[in-house]
Amino acid sequence: MSIQSLRIRQLKEWLQKLRDLLDSDLVDLVPRLWSAVKQLFREEKPPGPYEVLAYESRLELKDAKGKKAVFYKRQRVHFLQDNVIAFQDLAWGDGQIFADYQCAPGVAVDRYREGHRYRVLISLRETKNQGDVEEFLIERTIQDGFTRTVESFQTEINHPTQQLSVSVVFPRQRPPQRVTLTQQNAAKTAELGADRRRVLPDGRVKVFWEAHNPGLYEAYILQWTW
Repeated sequence: MSIQSLRIRQLKEWLQKLRDLLDSDLVDLVPRLWSAVKQLFREEKPPGPYEVLAYESRLELKDAKGKKAVFYKRQRVHFLQDNVIAFQDLAWGDGQIFADYQCAPGVAVDRYREGHRYRVLISLRETKNQGDVEEFLIERTIQDGFTRTVESFQTEINHPTQQLSVSVVFPRQRPPQRVTLTQQNAAKTAELGADRRRVLPDGRVKVFWEAHNPGLYEAYILQWTW
């Protein structure tokens, strides 16, 4: 449950208790008050300096042994605050996850570990203000990260996001036998069927999944057997 939903539920419970205490002449006040509270929450801005209009997360396995992979991230961002001068990227996984790292726009100026994740600080080299829209492209090469028979690829939603697309591209010599998608917080797993597969012109197989308004702080895990 999101923070906003929890706060609305708590307020609704409080208002119900208030209604029980009011006499019959004042009961009509409660629906009007509840309507005003809901309007206030609708007008409240999402948390953080920006929201994501579109998020594409794609992993390309470059060889049949999983020795080399390239991760591509594309985020179209709408800034909600003034004077934003940096953008933050998150990375994690097995193997050498920073064999190569490129981003545009901006320059990666710092990287540090926090738990099992790495945070990458990207200097924008310019100031972004409320209302600005920018598209960020990140390309990261991974060595020895997907060498097992069963592997997974995870995408996390850390900012309000309107559209999400996640995909894995398999080498022509080793297509997947089975692929599932798990929504970690919701504890839901579903197998991705033929309608979620595309054979690319070069013979590689792309497995994909899309969502509109994905859950905030949810983790989407593509797991495959190959």
